[in-house]
Amino acid sequence: MLRRQMLTLPLLATATPARAEGEVDVLLVLAIDASGSITPEEFHLQREGCAEAVGHPSVLAAIAGGPAGAIGIAMVEWGAPGGAATVVEWHRVADAASAAIAAAAFRDAPRSRQSWNAIGDAIDHAARLIAAAPWRGAEKVIDISGDAPDMRGLRPASVARDDAVASGITINALAILGGTPGLEERYAAEVIGGPGAFVLAAEGRADFARAIRAKLVREIA
Repeated sequence: MLRRQMLTLPLLATATPARAEGEVDVLLVLAIDASGSITPEEFHLQREGCAEAVGHPSVLAAIAGGPAGAIGIAMVEWGAPGGAATVVEWHRVADAASAAIAAAAFRDAPRSRQSWNAIGDAIDHAARLIAAAPWRGAEKVIDISGDAPDMRGLRPASVARDDAVASGITINALAILGGTPGLEERYAAEVIGGPGAFVLAAEGRADFARAIRAKLVREIA
């Protein structure tokens, strides 16, 4: 009996999937502006944009092209100093079915109570979320989107950014234009950091879905 079990061990080893369930290509936190300047209509556009993007064919193709064939994705809302909140916990997205589950979670999560624009606190919260992720990620990314610069928080955005980058995280930003002049430049100077970090612009809330989709493809690919 023992000999039979020993003989089957190599067969079990060769049957192990090539793509390990404990690994993803990217650990990605979508850090969404939910501050007081965001109206219910604008908030809905943001949530719908994230939900649409995660299941878009171009995003799914980028995911499938990675070595692990999967990403880990979570959503954080930010605004109030010290008040950043995880509204959607980690989801492993590898195909259309798992993307649909994540999209439903993005749409259905209640809006958190936020105010002001504490981007540094959002970065700190997202970095802790990545550190506690249930999978290993080849890349670690925080995706900040907002319509205003860092205003007031427990720590300045640039300080939080530098600490996150030192831990191996890249921070990208999506600047929603139409409010604060020079927002792209502020995000470039104060928010983004890490290898290949970038800022994309959305021409207002109605353009959010297109911009976040393009941003996801670039981050994953």
